[in-house]
Amino acid sequence: MLINPKPDSAVSTHDKVYRGLRSQIMYGEIAPGAALTLRGIGAEYGVSMTPAREAVRRLVAEGALSLSSSGRVATPELSNDRIEELAALRSLIEVELASRALPRAHIALIERLHSINLTIADVISNRDAVGYIRANLEFHRTLYLRAQAPAMLAMAETVWLQLGPTMRALYGRLRRTEAPHFHRLIIAALKAGDEPGLRLAVRSDVTQGLRMLAN
Repeated sequence: MLINPKPDSAVSTHDKVYRGLRSQIMYGEIAPGAALTLRGIGAEYGVSMTPAREAVRRLVAEGALSLSSSGRVATPELSNDRIEELAALRSLIEVELASRALPRAHIALIERLHSINLTIADVISNRDAVGYIRANLEFHRTLYLRAQAPAMLAMAETVWLQLGPTMRALYGRLRRTEAPHFHRLIIAALKAGDEPGLRLAVRSDVTQGLRMLAN
């Protein structure tokens, strides 16, 4: 017997909540350790508790939210060991993605990365933490899409998701006044076709700040 799939409206409502909440977490709009309720999520997105519950379930499975034995849902507060672990994962995955992207790094890509870096400089000057995280991840995602390795990119995004609230805390500690130095080195290495230089620049960019936070 065939099982009827969920109505399109139910699927789209759940997906709307999931994607919206996922973006909020990834871009640091929610602080580390912030408690969330199904009622609050439902009210924010104008939905019933059922799609809110399903969205939370998916995000807990991805490590973006924690669920305590008492049923409390919150964004994770990462220990130093966990930050070090996620920084190491970023280094392994993103260096490989950048290396795979290098042979496909045409002029249009390099110009796009340069444009995003200018946006990063603007949001930094405006002290816009969420805008900074969003633009910074756009810089990396734009490069890694050229790797044509969707499974690897999905793994990188899962790490970004787990780090989102912590990255917001890191931004406040770093007090940046200009775009990341290593972004310029990444762009220069792409222009030169310098794979060792690219791997070093990406590794430094994705680990340096997080390791400062863990110290």
